[in-house]
Amino acid sequence: MPAHQSRSRTRDRNNVLNRPEFMSLNQPLRGNAEVRSASRRQSGPKASQGQHECPAPGDGVKDRRESSQLPEEDCMQLNPSFKGIAFNSLLAIDICMSKRLGVCAYNTSSWGSVRSMVTLLAITGHAIPWIGGTLLCLTKSSTLAGQEVLVNLLLALILDIMTVAGLQKLVKRKGPLDITHSFLDIIAMDVYAFPAAHASRAAMVSKFLLNHLVLAVPLRILLVLWAFLVGTSRIVLGQHHLTDVFCGFALGFLHYNLVEMVWLSSNTCQTLLSIWTLSWSPLF
Repeated sequence: MPAHQSRSRTRDRNNVLNRPEFMSLNQPLRGNAEVRSASRRQSGPKASQGQHECPAPGDGVKDRRESSQLPEEDCMQLNPSFKGIAFNSLLAIDICMSKRLGVCAYNTSSWGSVRSMVTLLAITGHAIPWIGGTLLCLTKSSTLAGQEVLVNLLLALILDIMTVAGLQKLVKRKGPLDITHSFLDIIAMDVYAFPAAHASRAAMVSKFLLNHLVLAVPLRILLVLWAFLVGTSRIVLGQHHLTDVFCGFALGFLHYNLVEMVWLSSNTCQTLLSIWTLSWSPLF
C-alpha cells in the first residue's frame, strides 16, 4: 500500500467529525438537499425504467411538518378536558330525561288522553292572553294605584317577550321532540326551546302578583303552584328540555328584579297613559 494512502486513512480515522455522534455535521444543508432532490427528479425520466427514484432525505421531515400544521378541527382530541366530558354528559342526561318526560307530546303517547288539558294549562302562561288581559284591565281601571301596577306589569311582559325571543334566536336550540308549533307560539316568537318563554313569564308574573297584590295564603300557594305547573306542562308536551324550563324560571326572576329597579312612578304612568290615549283617540 502506498504511504500517502495509509496517511490519508490515518487522518480520516483521527478526524473528530467522522465519529457517529458528529455525523450530522457532515450532512448537507436542507437547501442543498432540496436542490439535489429537484435535480434528481428532473433526471428521473431519463433514467432507466428498472431503477426506482429514492426519496430525498428532507421529504419525510417536510411531510411531518405539514401534517403537524393541520387545522385543529381535523385533529382527533385524544385527551378531552374534564369540563367537556361533564358538559356532554349532563347534556345527554338532559335530552334523555326530557324525551322520557314528554308523555303528552302526541295523542298516541302514554298520557295522550289528557293532552288537551295540559295544552290548556300551557296557554294560561302564554304572552298573548296576559298582554290582552293587562290592556283590558288597564282600560277598566279607575284608580291611580291600579293603573301604576298594570302599566309596570305591561312593561315587564314586553321586556320578557323581547328578551326571551332574542335569546331563542341567538341560541336556536330545538326541542327534544319534533312538535309542530301552534299559531300563538309563532305570533309570540316562541319557536325555539331555550329558554322556555312560558316558564319565564309564569315565574315573573307570579312573583309580581305576590308582591303587589294582597292575596290570601291559599291564593298565594295556588299562584306558585300555577307557575310550576305551567313550566312542567311544556316539558310534558315535548316542547322544552328540563334545562330550558329551569333557565326560564331563573330568567323570570331576573326580569322581575329589573322591573323593580326601574319601577315607574304614578306620575310617569299617567303621562304614558295620556300619550297612549291621545295617539288612539283620532281612530275612534
